[in-house]
Amino acid sequence: MTSFQRKGLQARILSTEEEEKLKRDQALVSAFKQQKLEKEAQKNWDLFYKRNSTNFFKDRHWTTREFEELRSCREQHPLYNAERCKVFQCDLTRDDLLDHVPPESVDAVTLIFVLSAVHPEKMRLVLLNVYKVLKPGRSVLFRDYGLNDHAMLRFKAGSKLGENFYVRQDGTRSYFFTDEFLAQLFVDAGYEEVVNEYVFRETVNKKEGLCVPRVFLQSKFRKPPKDPAPTSDSASL
Repeated sequence: MTSFQRKGLQARILSTEEEEKLKRDQALVSAFKQQKLEKEAQKNWDLFYKRNSTNFFKDRHWTTREFEELRSCREQHPLYNAERCKVFQCDLTRDDLLDHVPPESVDAVTLIFVLSAVHPEKMRLVLLNVYKVLKPGRSVLFRDYGLNDHAMLRFKAGSKLGENFYVRQDGTRSYFFTDEFLAQLFVDAGYEEVVNEYVFRETVNKKEGLCVPRVFLQSKFRKPPKDPAPTSDSASL
């Protein structure tokens, strides 16, 4: 089994068969069920993590390759200090991060496969919440599911909640991002776009004759730096 990766600024082009499948699967989950899913979102994710605590998550060594801001955060780094780490559970759409983290004190924020689990109407709340604790001039590091990812095309009819938004059988939900949607989301919340591109990965199993096309969106958005305080000379001009 072999994996190939490349990056690009254009979304993955679907085959004719894939386009026809998406056109057929246009029926949305009922409003009643969608409200129920939103109400039970935390419970469904808690059950997911309970089931998959030991067999799902892997070390993400690629994060320090893709995001240089994280290279000093590895535990083996001499600057790592466990006494400075604070672990807490938080609903970013509802809980105020300032209850746990001082304002403008964070050097980097990672949203890696986080925002896709949030209802699109509440994504802006997450970004505004993060904005309050992020230092000016520092960035949010983002990676998540991209439009036309293999996982999106695997959803069966009756799983669609809205545009690019689906529910799994276990009740957890997933949104598949376009670069335009994500950029607008961050810019509207006050950030500046630094990098925003698709990552295409293909896992090829020649023995089985399978090629699985994965699509992710990998991005970096910066909180604008504060204007430097005027000097006495500039203030007198």
